[in-house]
Amino acid sequence: MKIIKYFFEFIIVITLFIFFKLIGKKNASDIGCNLARLLGSLFRPTKKIEDNLNLAFPKLNQSQQKKIINDMWCNFGRTFAEYVFLNEFQKKTNIVKVEGMDILHSAISSNKPTVFISGHFANFELMAMELEKNNANIAAIYRPLNNKFLNPIMEYWRKKFICPNQIPKNIPGTKNDGTRQFIKAAKNNMNIAVMVDQSITQGKKINFFNHEAYTTLIPAQLFLKYNYQIIPIHLERIQNHYFTMTIYAPMKLDKSIDNEISITKKINQIIESMINKNPSQWIWTHNRWKS
Repeated sequence: MKIIKYFFEFIIVITLFIFFKLIGKKNASDIGCNLARLLGSLFRPTKKIEDNLNLAFPKLNQSQQKKIINDMWCNFGRTFAEYVFLNEFQKKTNIVKVEGMDILHSAISSNKPTVFISGHFANFELMAMELEKNNANIAAIYRPLNNKFLNPIMEYWRKKFICPNQIPKNIPGTKNDGTRQFIKAAKNNMNIAVMVDQSITQGKKINFFNHEAYTTLIPAQLFLKYNYQIIPIHLERIQNHYFTMTIYAPMKLDKSIDNEISITKKINQIIESMINKNPSQWIWTHNRWKS
């Protein structure tokens, strides 16, 4: 039964979190890296990761592919271990270097509603945290965990340390008021942060690395219906324990020309360029090109 599986997962994760907290952030991050490299394939099939890499980068040789997978697991493990130190990330200013701060300040001072878009790069939770630290007043759209024991803890940490306004994605077969919260935030011209790189069945099939993939239409809809500007953000892990967050200029769009599909195609191209820059810092375990 899933409930039993989720309970044992909960016990393992909480035990690891306690251990990580005791040994400190840098040690925890390093050990998390090594544990994920060693055990990652037990939780996520290597074949799915290899299939995804073959779709995106068909010219990779076996050695190059293996390095990306190993480095991806390392980043995944570091990110997992760093969850118990979100309070430290929130308080310190020297961990994440923000490039394009002038663009962020301009977006905030203009009072024009903004949707900040990104993907699951490096420690992706830090994107919304940094925006909130710089008074962007955002609502972050997130996907609730399937594990009913762990999800309340993660939601508590996200609201306490990342940003207080959290909007859950609507997941088929579940009941939540994510859509209502999203519409309310949009009508109130609240800035919104959303990861656009996961498969979502409520979206449309859009070209992504030359293959169709279900993609969210939320940013395009916000632009067309509520006059939001769309600002891409890329987060990179630098030297294991530090990060660079790059804020790009707002996308140049025209309502008389662009529609949901054309805008979303442009967004996917932006995410592609971010992945191309450092493939090992994107999470390849997602079933991104599912039919």
